[in-house]
Amino acid sequence: MKLGVNLSYLDAVEVAREAERLGFDLAVVPEGFRADGATVLGAVATATTRIGLASGVFQVPGRTPAMTALTASTLDALSGGRFRLGLGVSNPDISEGWHGVPFRRPLARTREYVDIVRRALTGEPVTHAGAHYRLPPEGCTAAPLRLYGEPARVPIYLAAVAPGGLELAGEIADGWLGAFSPPGELPKTIDALRAGRARAGKQLAGFEVLCGVPMALGADVETAATPIKGYLSHFLGMGGRSRNVYLALFERLGYGRESAVVHERMAAGDPRGAAAAVPAGLVEHISLLGPPERVAERMRAYAEHGITTLLISPFGGTTAERVEILRTAATALDRAGLAA
Repeated sequence: MKLGVNLSYLDAVEVAREAERLGFDLAVVPEGFRADGATVLGAVATATTRIGLASGVFQVPGRTPAMTALTASTLDALSGGRFRLGLGVSNPDISEGWHGVPFRRPLARTREYVDIVRRALTGEPVTHAGAHYRLPPEGCTAAPLRLYGEPARVPIYLAAVAPGGLELAGEIADGWLGAFSPPGELPKTIDALRAGRARAGKQLAGFEVLCGVPMALGADVETAATPIKGYLSHFLGMGGRSRNVYLALFERLGYGRESAVVHERMAAGDPRGAAAAVPAGLVEHISLLGPPERVAERMRAYAEHGITTLLISPFGGTTAERVEILRTAATALDRAGLAA
């Protein structure tokens, strides 16, 4: 099992350089409420030489397939072929509230989107007549989509949490980007990915299985869990309760009642109360907490359940603290007997 790191835009270059020095395989840049991913990836691409780079994830409703293909091609060229394209449908509130894109049939939309992007990256002209994208529109005499740079073989990873999305990732993508998945839940995930691979006539071997995990240090697990609570309450508080995929996910993990309380407090405008309501047990369930020995034991469990790359989200108050978490993660991987 390899290690990756989820970067913050504020110190992405410094942390990525340290991750590269420590032998991390991948640096992933998220895209959300605070920053886009492409800008940060460009900075990291020109500041590093060996570590792989990935978007984690570009939002499907926020970019046309053509712009995503163009961005992926550019980042791959800037990084010397190190880029991997992570895509996700986001959620109804971002899709509709931010981008004005209806959040209907997201899996079908993603299928068309990936097909267009993948064909565009070859440099060949692309036309498409689907339910969600028509290039060019019917009756239009415009030239078809075509990128004029060098053809790029960019692996495509899909983010997913529900069974349908997992199967789609297995079927049409080169890898899965997961989050909030404790080791005990991974057999179900692997089964869904394998079902998608089988639908495409492919084996799971060679398919990348990446899982993001928050990590914080400290001898006391309760204290280590504290900074992660606010992070989780943000996801649990998103939008309407019936449309929040993370509420559904944590309900499947056995934390439905507690997650509902967090959502209610966020909806009431009480983010501190929402963070305080996140149970430490939930944080521990989906995180790496504590000293290196404890982290190493947890890493072994992820490796045994099929994770190919564990993406560390370092929860530290300063850049120095985040770097120290990466160093501890590298040490733990070695103690677990998993380092290359």
